[in-house]
Amino acid sequence: MNPGVEIIQEYFPDLSEKQKEQFSKLAELYADWNSKINVISRKDMDQFYIHHVLHSLGVSKVMPFEPGTKVLDIGTGGGFPGIPLAILFPETHFHLVDSIGKKITVVKDVVKQLKLTNVEAQQARAEELVRKYDFVVSRAVTRMINFYPWVKNKIRKEDINEYPNGILYLKGGDVDEEMEELGKSYVVYHLEDYFKEDFFETKKVVYMPWEDKR
Repeated sequence: MNPGVEIIQEYFPDLSEKQKEQFSKLAELYADWNSKINVISRKDMDQFYIHHVLHSLGVSKVMPFEPGTKVLDIGTGGGFPGIPLAILFPETHFHLVDSIGKKITVVKDVVKQLKLTNVEAQQARAEELVRKYDFVVSRAVTRMINFYPWVKNKIRKEDINEYPNGILYLKGGDVDEEMEELGKSYVVYHLEDYFKEDFFETKKVVYMPWEDKR
C-alpha cells in the first residue's frame, strides 16, 4: 500500500477497500497534473498526504457528515478539502467551486479518474451561486470578514447533522484576532488534538454555526 495511505488509515481505520484505493491513487494523479500546471507547491508534494489529504480530513474530526448532507467547497483550488472529504463521505454531496478554470479542469479529471459520483466541480465565483448547502468548507482562501459575505445566504436553515449548519474553515496560526473582526460566535478545534504530526501544531478548524435562522 502507498505509505501515505497508511497514515490516513491510521486515523481512519474503517476505510473500505474502494476508499483505500481512491486515496492511494491521489498522489499519482496530482503528481501527473503538477508536472503540467502548478496545482500544489512542488515542495509540498513530498508531504502530500499529510499537508493536503490528512489536513483536509481534519474537517471530518469536527463534523462527520451525515448521508445526504450538501457541502460547498469555496476556492477549492485543486480539490482541497473537497476531494478527500468526498472519498471519506461517499453519501455526502460536494460542490467544489473555484474561479480559476485550469484548477477546476484538474478537479474534474481527478473526480473522473476516481469515479467519484458525489462531486460536482464548477468554475464560478462564490457570489454567483444560488443554491443552499448544509455546510460551507474552505482552506482559508481569505480572511473570514471577506469570506463571510460570500456565503452568508448559502446555508440552509434545516439541520440534519449533529451540529447546526454553518462554516468549517481550515486555518493556521492565530485565528482569534481575525474571527473577532466579524463579531460572530465560533468554535476553534485544534488539529494537533487529532493528528500527531508536527505539521498540525498550528492548524485549526474554525466552526461557525449559522445564527441567522429567523
